[in-house]
Amino acid sequence: MAYAAFKNYGFPKRTGYSISHWLQSVEGDPLLEHRTTSELPQSADVVIIGSGMSGTTIAKNILDTWPERKIVVLEARLFCSGATGRNAGHCKPDQWRGFVNYEKDFGTEQALKILYNEQQTWTEVVRYINENNVDCELWTGDTLDVPLDSWAAELAKETFERYKAAGGKVDHIKVTQDPEEAAKISQIKDAQACYAWPGSTLHPWKFAAHVMRDNIMRGVNLQTNTRATAIIRSEKNKHKWVVKTERGDVECLKVVHASNAYSSALEPSLRGLITPCPHMCNKVVPPKESEGFSELKGSYGVLIGKENLITINPRLNGDGAVLFGGSNPGQNDLLKWLENNSNRRTDDGMTGFDSISKAVQEFAVKELKGWSTDDMMRREETYKHAWSGILGLSADGLPFVGQLPGLPGQWVCAGHHGHGMARIFTASSGLVKLMGGSPWSDTKLPEVFQITAARAEALKEGLRKSSAVQARI
Repeated sequence: MAYAAFKNYGFPKRTGYSISHWLQSVEGDPLLEHRTTSELPQSADVVIIGSGMSGTTIAKNILDTWPERKIVVLEARLFCSGATGRNAGHCKPDQWRGFVNYEKDFGTEQALKILYNEQQTWTEVVRYINENNVDCELWTGDTLDVPLDSWAAELAKETFERYKAAGGKVDHIKVTQDPEEAAKISQIKDAQACYAWPGSTLHPWKFAAHVMRDNIMRGVNLQTNTRATAIIRSEKNKHKWVVKTERGDVECLKVVHASNAYSSALEPSLRGLITPCPHMCNKVVPPKESEGFSELKGSYGVLIGKENLITINPRLNGDGAVLFGGSNPGQNDLLKWLENNSNRRTDDGMTGFDSISKAVQEFAVKELKGWSTDDMMRREETYKHAWSGILGLSADGLPFVGQLPGLPGQWVCAGHHGHGMARIFTASSGLVKLMGGSPWSDTKLPEVFQITAARAEALKEGLRKSSAVQARI
């Protein structure tokens, strides 16, 4: 078991993957299987591996900085069919909840920077969408964190007060500690408190697609269904790399690893640092004709006990479906199952996991107004529509951004730990600044995001001793 964490890696599932709500809604879109040229280019300035939010926005930032650069984006499957195209549709900046754990692991200054960065990321995402008229079903309003029991309520209160005492910004957070008032605000029956601040939901695939279409118009060459299989040094030029694929090779000056959970399959030095882990999202469609349903007015994080979380996205600017994600109480059974089925860590073909679906059902029927009295909403099959995505779990819960130690010309932006939508937009722009030779301070990112030889070795040494990987988001 000592080295088990170093064996958990894998490439994307070739066929039989599940179809998320987002991918189903854009079925037939030509961008899904786009190849800018019929033949794979033999050379490029930069090859980006992965076409999700990271790869797409990194390409954008490279073009913004060096419009003349020749960029090839390689995608193993359909465009944006990995974690970005499979999440629950939140862009929710953590504004306090993670503070105590971050402070314990990284110190007060870095903990504050991590949360500030999430606020900055959300601000920039919303600004970009509005300024560019991006059609991605953006909703902006109050996102709520709602403790559901005394354990969760006490932990939330302690964390919030500690964050405030440390100098954290709280003026924009509306706090309600009265359970009756919290239940009224949140529409969740057993709410013990309520914390509300600005956040968003959106259609993540449509957002990424808008950016990529603009990239292609500006000269990016996107090659879908093209799996990168290895990266080797060029025999012709020691300063270049050759990205090998099943369709041929591409020689380049710089390589960017932007495939998140799959990055450790292609680059051995990331094994143990980034671990793939399947995660479920359940879609429930309340009957429109029924009366008495709670009007879920925002996005939600329902806090249960010391470590469980149910996220809710009511699709307020979408089709009315309600998406349930997060690490709900049923997640424990999935993690135990993975211990005996480690070969399924990159299996996003799962269309449900019984304990997770059951936890969603039990919560919804018990806590959401109207769901317990409607016959359809009590049925088990109502909660069975689900899909899976693969998280890129980081060994310390934070992303890896920067040049890979000992591999000049190879860069990484991966290991987003199930929280990429609140980090990637600023992480990608920061990475491109580093690629241009700027110091880390110019990125405005928390220093603890930087991949360094010291950070990598310390995490690997810890894994050798414990074989522990943080498994919750």
